[in-house]
Amino acid sequence: MRVSFAVYGVLYVVIEMVGYQLEVIGWPQITALDVASAIVNALLWVALVAAVLVGLDVAAERWRRHRREQQRERAWVSGWRRRGGWDDDAPITVPSWRPTMLALPAAGTAADPDDAPHVRFL
Repeated sequence: MRVSFAVYGVLYVVIEMVGYQLEVIGWPQITALDVASAIVNALLWVALVAAVLVGLDVAAERWRRHRREQQRERAWVSGWRRRGGWDDDAPITVPSWRPTMLALPAAGTAADPDDAPHVRFL
């Protein structure tokens, strides 16, 4: 029901805007181009107003969501503080997610440096 009233209201405003623009031109001098430009101008204004209203609605919804999140966070923090919070002087321990590293085997020593492979450069 509200949507139909809004559509009729917008249609009425568009017709009034077109009529006003045509009246400014003068009824005897009206051409098809004048009618088309009046309709386009009226629809442009309707589109701009609709864009502003949609933008305001989106911004209001984001603001409401932000306020709800702030209230939830404040409630959580106040409940957490009542339970004792954390001790600032206590050390913070962080468990490692990596498995413990195994020791690498000791490297062997070459018995004779002459046993090592040689590389010749030509």
